[in-house]
Amino acid sequence: MKKIILGIFLLMGVLTLNSCFVGKKVIFVEDMMPDTTYNALNIPPLKVQKNDRISIQVTSKTPELAIPFNQGTSNSYQVDDNGSIQKDLNGGTAQGYLVDINGYIEFPLLGNIYVENKSLEEIKDTIKEKLISAKLINDPNVTIELLNLKISVLGEVARPNVYTVPDSRITLLEAVSRSGGFTPNSSTDKILVIREEDGVRKMYTHDFKSKDIFLSPAYYLRQNDIVYVDAKSGKFSSREETSFRFLTTGLSLIGIVLTTLNLTK
Repeated sequence: MKKIILGIFLLMGVLTLNSCFVGKKVIFVEDMMPDTTYNALNIPPLKVQKNDRISIQVTSKTPELAIPFNQGTSNSYQVDDNGSIQKDLNGGTAQGYLVDINGYIEFPLLGNIYVENKSLEEIKDTIKEKLISAKLINDPNVTIELLNLKISVLGEVARPNVYTVPDSRITLLEAVSRSGGFTPNSSTDKILVIREEDGVRKMYTHDFKSKDIFLSPAYYLRQNDIVYVDAKSGKFSSREETSFRFLTTGLSLIGIVLTTLNLTK
């Protein structure tokens, strides 16, 4: 009987050691069934906000007509001393047009254009119509890009940071992946997205174990969204965690040694 009890203590010591190094596996969308189709959420268009910076490039079959609208951009043109149209190799990277506090941008020759809460496609159509109606360009081709789409990922992720999205499209899953994934202390059923809309802030809660995450209005992130991964419990500081690991490992080793000595007697 005594040997059985000592054997149990030995097993407990080994399990204690293992618990210091083995984490819990995270399972995503565990309620999705294989070989089953689910309706996908339509990708909502990005809406331009105050203090956004957008790149606008205008081209035409007659390049010299587009010159006033592309000064200083990477695709701008200039007229040389002989009157020929040449691509401006010194144009650099487009700084874009800053949306002011009233929701306007100042566009060459066309003046102030209201763009707040409009999609990039709507702004493109507006500029094309204004160029044609003002008889500045008969066949304009307008390309628009959002330059400053940034999101913040905070909380229980490996690399909390502010991330820039160059292609202006990112999902909540991609944001967590880009930040290095969850930590062992992540509460995967409480992923928050804080978003400012129409002058108010809204908070959306997500459960990464549920397929409903794909139906969330915050699944596709927008500029200035804040993603926060909540913690399961209070967290030790790095010094406290190191001390705790040494303590539990030491106690486990002592228990194993004492149990082994008693078994060999």
